[in-house]
Amino acid sequence: MREPVTLDRREFTLAAVLAALSGVTITISACGGGGSSPSSPSTPAPSSGDKSATISANHGHTATITGAQLAAGAAVTLQLTVGNGHTHTVTLSATEVSQIAANQKVSKESSNDTGHSHTVSFN
Repeated sequence: MREPVTLDRREFTLAAVLAALSGVTITISACGGGGSSPSSPSTPAPSSGDKSATISANHGHTATITGAQLAAGAAVTLQLTVGNGHTHTVTLSATEVSQIAANQKVSKESSNDTGHSHTVSFN
């Protein structure tokens, strides 16, 4: 197990900004006085608010709905990244975008390209 690293405020801020831009989560522990009660586990929200999809029968695709798209709450069509030389799209209604923003599970079938499609799931 590695020893904890001590950072000054400026180093921490820089590391936090770089981590947020790269999608990494920073965990702060032993930060100040207070009691010795154990902390309960939590799942911090990504600072950008983006949500990545899980894709069935995947061969290299990714799909992400941005925090801005979630906040807008409008219908969107997302393009899955290139996987095995091709792409797909998935269209989400405004209602589905709102459900994803509210952390409800939403699954949709992608477009059928090169003879197949994928189930794209959020949350």
